[in-house]
Amino acid sequence: MQNDRILSMIGLAKRAGKITAGAPLCEKTIKSGKSELIIIAKDISENGRKSVTDACKYYSVRYIEYSDMNELSTAIGAEGVRVVVSVNDKGFADAILSKYADLQIGRKGE
Repeated sequence: MQNDRILSMIGLAKRAGKITAGAPLCEKTIKSGKSELIIIAKDISENGRKSVTDACKYYSVRYIEYSDMNELSTAIGAEGVRVVVSVNDKGFADAILSKYADLQIGRKGE
């Protein structure tokens, strides 16, 4: 399934050391200019979403809302629950966005 590919790619980026997880750390990564893509769990709180998306918009960082916090946490092997993940590598970010775009096109055809 397509979403498994996206979560797998996120997990691969984690194993390569190209991920920052957790909203506070991700916001620091956005502000430092290291983040290439932010992935936000769809079930994040409204305040959490606003805080992260505002930072992304201000610092011109791409972001998507994808999956839920449990699946996102599992994909990166997190002990606790993570609602925001920063991909800190352009290659991984572009690959994830490409798979995400394919998924969106597939949904429009349903």
